[in-house]
Formats: sequence, C-alpha cells, structure tokens
Amino acid sequence: MYPIDLLSPSHLFSNVLSVLNSVQLLNRREAPGAQPTPADFEVNLQTNTGFLPEKPIPRLPEAYSAWENALKRAQEVLVLGENITEEDTDSRADGELWRSDIRGLPVISINELKTDKQLLRRAHKVLAFLVHFYVHSTPPDQTAGSVLIPRSLATPLLEVSNVLRMAPVLTFADTVLWNWDLINPELPVTIENMHFGVELFSGTEDERNFWFSNAKVEMLGVEMLHLLNEYHSLPNVSDFASVSKINRLLTRLVAIVGRIEETLIATRDLVDPSTFYWQVRPWFNGSGNGTSSPTWVYEDGPDASTLDLSGPSAGQSSVMHALDIFLDIDFRLQQRRYPAPSESNKRSDLGFMERMRLYMPGAHRDYLSHLANTSRPLRELAKSTPGVKESYNAAVSAVRKFRDSHVRIACLYVVSMARSTAIPVGCPVFAMMQRIERQQKQTGPSTGTGGTELSLLLKSNRDATARAAIKI
Repeated sequence: MYPIDLLSPSHLFSNVLSVLNSVQLLNRREAPGAQPTPADFEVNLQTNTGFLPEKPIPRLPEAYSAWENALKRAQEVLVLGENITEEDTDSRADGELWRSDIRGLPVISINELKTDKQLLRRAHKVLAFLVHFYVHSTPPDQTAGSVLIPRSLATPLLEVSNVLRMAPVLTFADTVLWNWDLINPELPVTIENMHFGVELFSGTEDERNFWFSNAKVEMLGVEMLHLLNEYHSLPNVSDFASVSKINRLLTRLVAIVGRIEETLIATRDLVDPSTFYWQVRPWFNGSGNGTSSPTWVYEDGPDASTLDLSGPSAGQSSVMHALDIFLDIDFRLQQRRYPAPSESNKRSDLGFMERMRLYMPGAHRDYLSHLANTSRPLRELAKSTPGVKESYNAAVSAVRKFRDSHVRIACLYVVSMARSTAIPVGCPVFAMMQRIERQQKQTGPSTGTGGTELSLLLKSNRDATARAAIKI
C-alpha cells in the first residue's frame, strides 16, 4: 500500500486540463480486451520474484550426474589458464585431466528435461558454466586462434538453448536469475532469505557479492514490474482518476530507480575492483571478446559466426529492458529527439541493447515484445497530457542519474583496472606480469563482458535516456 500524494493546485489544474484535452482520445486509450498476463511470460509477480523463478532446483536427475560432478570438480581444482605458468605443473596437470575427462564424456540426451522448464534452466546453467570453465582454464599457449568445445558439452547445450530460445553460452540468467537457493526453505522468498552465487568461478566472496548486487536490482525491480502491470491494467488513461493514478505510479517509479542506484553504488563496498577485474571477470568472457581472445568452435555445431556467444552482461537484465521500454528510451537513435546525438553517441554500438535480448530466455523476450506493442505508450500519453509530463520527466531523470552512476562504476571496475599495472593479491606474480604484458600489447579501448566498447556504450545509453525527456 503506497501513500496517496497530495497534488498541488497547479498540478490539479493541469490534470483537469489534461482530461478536457484528452476526451477525444478516450476510445484509443481504453484498456484492450483480454490480454496475456505476466505469468504467461514466466514473470512471477504472485511470488514477488519477477524474472527469477520461484525457486531453482539444486541438482539435475541422476542421469545427468556426470555434468553435475564435473561442475563440482571444476570449482575445486580449476584456476584461470591466464594465471598458470610453465613451472606450475600441478595446476596444468589438474586442468588437463579435467578437460580430458570432459572430452571423454558421452553426449547425454536431453529428452528427459524437455518437459520441465526448471530442469532445462538448471541444465543450461550447468553446461554453460562447464563450457566457460573448459575454455578459461586452458593456458593461453594452448588456445591460439580458436578453442574447440567438445561435443559432450556443445551438443546438449545447443539443444537446451534451442528449447529455451536463448544463447548457448553463459548468460545473466545463469549467473543471477538461476544462481541462488533459499537460506531457510520454510521462510518466504525475500532478498534476505536468498543465498546467491551457488555456482562460482573464482570461489571469492567478491564474485558472490557481485552476483548478489545484480540480484538485488532484479528483486527491487519486481516492484517496478507490478507498477507496469498496474499501468497497463487501468480501464483507461484519460479521466481525472487515471491521470492522478499515473502520476502516483511514476512517483513510485522514481523511488524504485533511486533504490536501484543506491544498490549499484553500494557495490563498491562489497566487491574489490582489482579482485573483480583480474580474478573474476575473465571467466565471463565469451567467444572472441577482445583482440587476443580465441574464437569458440562448438564441435559438430553450426559455424561460430551464426551463434550468440558474448557471455553474461548486465545489459541482459530483462527488468531494466522493461523499464526502458516503458519510458520509450531510443537506444538506436531512430527518433528525432533533443538534443541531437553527439558524434561519440553515433559511434557507439547502437544495436547492443537489442542484441542482448537474444541472451534472455525466450519467454522473457516475448514479455518485452508484449510491453513494446502496447496500445497506450507512456511517452506518447505524456506528450499529449500536460498533467503527466512532469512526472514522466522525473522518471526519465532518475534513470539518467542511475546511468551516470553506472558510468562511474564501470570506470572504477573496468576502465581504470585495464590501465593499471598493479599486481593483485593472490595471483602468481610471474603469471600476472605475463597477463599485464599481453594486455598492454592489445590495442583499443576497454570492452564490457558483452563484448562492446564499454565507456562509449554506457555514455551513449545515458544520453539516449536523457533525450527521452519531454519539453514542458
């Protein structure tokens, strides 16, 4: 239950004018007939988990124990291949034995999984983690140009991904949405009762806290999804009561985005930038991420160029995409808005956000398409309804401020670390010096885990958000 905001006299007068000016649009803005519900798109509002499932399953059936056992063993013995020196024979031997065992596994049929979405999600997560462990535990001197993903992983991952309609690589869904369990199964599903980072690459608390921060944003976003659903469920958006309701919804939205920004900023107290950049982040990289990264080849699979293999990125968060669609943020710069995009805006990866949707579960992508095809787009309503413009612009401003903070966080965790030659604690000195030397030989700016030029992209997204504001 939210307190009802008291409207100022001027705001009240604007609302009355809005109603009078909007009567002729009443029919167009009435709620359409029977529509799909969020639950039809695997969006869980009843359980208040949103894009997270009610509860992930902890393990696949016994027929798939080879995958589960391999993942458990990987987390016990594998280290980043970039950190392995020629003298570190034990790590080399452990890694090669594990990868040899993976290559020796049979191709296990996924037929037993196809009728259960929870099993399919678990299978995708396990297989994707195994693929990333396989690639990134391999020393760089063994991955010149390309790395072959054995059919024991490639075939089932491609098949599971096809059923779920998502990319056959580690994604935001694997690492955040499906990577938790309940601390106390007897208590309700709340952020305080959820244990994140069930599967980790580095085994560090920094990695666990990184996933926790992302998951907290998702859980805060559930309230936002309720808000979107309330807006689209209004009988119409033209009468006085509806305009007042929309203003209250947008006021709530500003507060939600503010809490999301606070969560983002708090990451600095939970995740050490050096540990994240050197020990955690390299595990996320997908195929060909960076000038020296190998191309992945899926054995018996299609050409790698036809697959989406960038790896996980916060740009794959369905809840943030839902917010951008609701406010009609034009990342592709297709609409004439003020001010005109800068030259650096135009040089950024304009298709990045749209491409990131290919990494989402297909049902979530369908939900976003459903939102985008609404018969009552909010920005168009705000443009023609003076009483809504101010509240709409406040919401846009809150998201722009959030993206300003995102730029600063990215600079701290990625851009500044990419320029640093400081050797992080816990990494073998000689191996780390070799990594720094390889990195200094690379040309070009820092890229995000999604494989795009990071600073340019984030600033372009922030500026695209600002351009959504309506002149009053």
